[in-house]
Amino acid sequence: MEKQTTIAAKKRGRMGKWKMTIALFSMMLPGFIYLIINNYIPMAGLVIAFKRFDYSLGMWASPWAGLSNFTYLFKTNDAMNIMRNTILYNLVFIALGHLVAVTVAIMLNFLRGNMNKKVYQTLILVPYLISMVVVSYIVFAFLSQENGFVNKVIEAFGGQPISWYTQAKYWPVILTIVNLWKGFGYSSIIYYATVISIDSSLYEAARVDGAGVWRQIWHVTLPGLRGTIITMVLLAIGRMFYSDFGLFYQVPMRSGLISSATDTIDVYVYKALTQLNDVGRASAAGFLQSVLGFALVLTVNFIVRKIDKENALF
Repeated sequence: MEKQTTIAAKKRGRMGKWKMTIALFSMMLPGFIYLIINNYIPMAGLVIAFKRFDYSLGMWASPWAGLSNFTYLFKTNDAMNIMRNTILYNLVFIALGHLVAVTVAIMLNFLRGNMNKKVYQTLILVPYLISMVVVSYIVFAFLSQENGFVNKVIEAFGGQPISWYTQAKYWPVILTIVNLWKGFGYSSIIYYATVISIDSSLYEAARVDGAGVWRQIWHVTLPGLRGTIITMVLLAIGRMFYSDFGLFYQVPMRSGLISSATDTIDVYVYKALTQLNDVGRASAAGFLQSVLGFALVLTVNFIVRKIDKENALF
């Protein structure tokens, strides 16, 4: 009798586990279906990167082109320039962007009053929510040669107005400032969420040991942020060969005179696509960017694992 009761209890336990499993899988199913439809099925289109795409024949019937769609990026006169711009801009954006974001997150943590914190969080996040098209006109309002705010200030001090949209030398600084202003708020909120999760007893112990604010930041806050910083930087490195198309195409107002400082791989491919209507080359460029970004993430993650295994992404 006891044996039968035990068997029945085990069956009920297994049924309960199956019901729980089915419930969890049913909750996962909508997101899983979306992931398959939106992220995996379109990957079949990668075949276009290896074809001489013909609209009349379609994706599968178009003739094969081998690797010729990839080589054009390296054969053009602008190849070195667009690769240099893409990589160097991203390096600067990663370094300065995360430095500013971490600094702001730490400053938010030391603000007093929940209302002040909420107000500042909202204010720094607003630029991130603004469309890049709107940002381009905000920048134009500052840099317009005739009525721009910056030129008006220069004239007020007796200087000559600058034609910002015809001189490439100014744009590395301008684009960096715009990128920082627009993007640091989002990263700051992520870092701030990590900062406030750090055990407050660590700060109390540091204060008992005589640590001031700077030493608390150095010995408690930054070590607590290390894992998040590594993860964020690794994710950013994965997009090293991509660029914010709106930033590099819309903000300079599509000025060809400054293209040496504003053309990146994405902008160059877009221009080539609109002029040549070559879908195969555009697909090849996107595929190459993804492969190079994946290789970079693997390389950097391998280095991180060698230095600090616990904070590696995988």
